[in-house]
Amino acid sequence: MAKSDPFNKDLNVINIGLSSFKENVEEAGAHAVQVDWKPPAELDKKILNVLSNNESYIEKQNKKCLEKILKGAPVLIDLDRAIDVIPGMKKNLILHAGPSITWERMCGPMRGAIIGALMYEGMAKNPKEAEKLASSGEIEYAPCHEHKTVGPMAGIVSASMPVFVLKNETFGNHAYCTMNEGLGKVLRYGAFSDDVVKKLKWMEAVLYPALKKAVRELGKIDLKNLIAQALHMGDEVHNRNRAATSLFYRTIAPVVIKTNDKDIAIKVLEFINGNDHFFLNLSMPACKVTLDAARNIKGSSVVVAMTRNGTDFGLQLSGTKNQWFVGQAPIPDALFFPGYTKNDANRDIGDSSITETNGLGGFAIAASPAIVQFIGGAAKDALNYSQEMYEITAGENNMYQIPALNFRGTPTGIDVIKVNEKGILPFIDTGVAHKKPGVGQVGAGVLSAPYEPFKKALAGFITSLDKKEKNK
Repeated sequence: MAKSDPFNKDLNVINIGLSSFKENVEEAGAHAVQVDWKPPAELDKKILNVLSNNESYIEKQNKKCLEKILKGAPVLIDLDRAIDVIPGMKKNLILHAGPSITWERMCGPMRGAIIGALMYEGMAKNPKEAEKLASSGEIEYAPCHEHKTVGPMAGIVSASMPVFVLKNETFGNHAYCTMNEGLGKVLRYGAFSDDVVKKLKWMEAVLYPALKKAVRELGKIDLKNLIAQALHMGDEVHNRNRAATSLFYRTIAPVVIKTNDKDIAIKVLEFINGNDHFFLNLSMPACKVTLDAARNIKGSSVVVAMTRNGTDFGLQLSGTKNQWFVGQAPIPDALFFPGYTKNDANRDIGDSSITETNGLGGFAIAASPAIVQFIGGAAKDALNYSQEMYEITAGENNMYQIPALNFRGTPTGIDVIKVNEKGILPFIDTGVAHKKPGVGQVGAGVLSAPYEPFKKALAGFITSLDKKEKNK
């Protein structure tokens, strides 16, 4: 047998550490390959024992949870006023994105959006009066998620706002979301100028009744089908919704014309056509109504909500009822609008990470590689991000597919155990709001979810399994 002689062969290096080591090897004239690898997180021995003792039970329960997610059938059935359809909604209640938070701890853009909402409702004449009312204790605040609702960015929903009404046809549950205002200086990014309120009033007086007539004429719109098509056309339906908005436009336009006066139909269709993000406020509740049906499965470690309020990042598991697990929200890496930098950015905010929770958005970014250009990335980075997410999910979607991965189903059902075992965090794409109230959007980008809430969620999940053992 010939002896190995490494010193007389070309050097080939596999680097699993800092990428600068690879660069140094290449500068010396050798070939090097960088492997994206992280050491698994060290888990407490007690946690490992509980997981080992319940391994088959957890696997069975996660399979049940995933089946419910995959069987979800979100359809748009109506539009209505928030106070008339959202459970628990009342005049002095304002819903917000993320886990529960007090006025004192709210970030600038969330405060700005609440100021705008109070002026929109006619409860305050100006920003100063609105801020005084908002902090008076007369206004109650609650997470959208706790009222079967989701909202992008600040996620503010007040009583008079029109909302989309969605139904999960398989399981019969409902979800709600406001209509998308467009980009720039808009309420959801914390802007509250007279123009912002004026646009919201136009949406209430013109857009809402026109779309309500059209949707009722159609009976329902199959959103799962539209989302599946959009993934084949370059969307991931979080930061990119151009294809999905176009598909929705093609569906709704004939009936908008049929059920409305010509001038109104023109204005409504121009508004939708001029807003590539219009479908975001449909993809989000489509994911919400799908995931809500998979809640409350004992022994399931699958995540059913990930969300941010601009201060905290929170998540909920199927197997731990409605308990929130919370940590500090990160600041996104982003492409900023001219004149703005990361120093202007607020911490991550919005319920829109419900798309990633359902296997879309950052989890499906391989279907939409244009998004990684936000941070100077390449198309191969988009493929890598999606492929890495398969490591932390319970399965693959049977409807939502990624063409660039040979039509593989999107990674679906984030498993908090796998997140902790493998040290891989959910990848999220997002918009960026200015940290001061009243400014609005300053960029868009990507980020990884923070580890802290996933660590707490695993501990909470273990506690729920302990209770199961004691109740035997």
